Amino acid sequence: MSREEWACLSFLSGFCNRTRSRCRQTILCRLAVPFAGNLDEEYNAVMIVPTGIGASIGGFAGDALPSARLLASAVDNLVTHPNVMNGAMIYWPIPNALYVEGFALDRFAAGEWALRPARPTRSNRIGLVLDRAIKEDMKIRHLQVADAMRASLGIDVSGYAVTDKPLEVELSMTADGTSWGTLGNPDCLIACAQSLVEQGCTAIAVVAVFPEEDEDHLQAYREGSAVDAIAGAEAIISHLVTRELNVPCAHAPCLQPLDASEDVSPKAAAEELGYTFLPCVLAGLSNAPQIQIRSTLSSRSPSVLTAGGVNAVIVPSTACGGSAVLSLVASGAKLITVGNNTTSINVTPASLGLPAIAVSNYLEAAGVLLADRNGILGAALDPEIRRIPDLGQ
Repeated sequence: MSREEWACLSFLSGFCNRTRSRCRQTILCRLAVPFAGNLDEEYNAVMIVPTGIGASIGGFAGDALPSARLLASAVDNLVTHPNVMNGAMIYWPIPNALYVEGFALDRFAAGEWALRPARPTRSNRIGLVLDRAIKEDMKIRHLQVADAMRASLGIDVSGYAVTDKPLEVELSMTADGTSWGTLGNPDCLIACAQSLVEQGCTAIAVVAVFPEEDEDHLQAYREGSAVDAIAGAEAIISHLVTRELNVPCAHAPCLQPLDASEDVSPKAAAEELGYTFLPCVLAGLSNAPQIQIRSTLSSRSPSVLTAGGVNAVIVPSTACGGSAVLSLVASGAKLITVGNNTTSINVTPASLGLPAIAVSNYLEAAGVLLADRNGILGAALDPEIRRIPDLGQ
């Protein structure tokens, strides 16, 4: 597949719209081969809120962060992704959360990649890619963010580079209201990012100019009642860099500031605070785990986490068809589905023939994790419990 073809893929291609038999076949072919790393012996969970599907929790600006903080408190390590952690100008450091780009998360779940958490003594050196189409005033704003993160938080933003040509991002929306997009010059993005990697950068932040959104849809999103129109295209940008260069990557859109409005939902308010969405990206990438190709690992490799070490995966109840979910369930992870995190799609565990633990909200999900981590039979927490079954018959 060419980079151009890849850049034109919809983010939704990761979701399973196959028949039940084909889904089961996919699960079997993605079965991860265990590799014993130290982190695999701890209690690990994966929290996924897919991008661009109108999730009622995690579909706006960092509004899944409280849920991530809660789940992280119930486990040793929580693997999650930028859509959960990013809140534009707002971010929250979760010491035991692994900030993993979506494509890397898929490869990790499939057993092809392992994750090596950043060490306190060696955080990432971040390279900043700026779209050639960014106007001078907004370029200055984004470089000031990088300087502020260096001076105020001590984050190593090592340098920046500008793409040779504008990236030419375009936005699209499907009939069911999910967002995706295309990239006109993917080769320019890869070349620019690769030049930073060759100069010692170990993570890449990308800032690309996005076209103006439909005014009515944008206002509905700001009020908390519409899908994030730019989210699907954002995912394609970071997927492409991670796929080609095997480094952590996250994206911040370059958008013109909006006029103040009293109607903005609290869920979207983080995007109203400043000129850029870059602070949360740099904060997340500073300690993002490095990618390790499984075939290159040895028994002497540093502590890594593999798919075989994941105990549970937590997802919205109607968004269970993603590649990572299918792979993790195949490797033995418990599937926990959250009912009140509604989405614009309808891919349920029942439709895929997947066993699942259904909960109403993330509070209950945290309880399930705590019970499982401590070896407590979930049925013992109900008012009534069935008698022990006779398995000898």
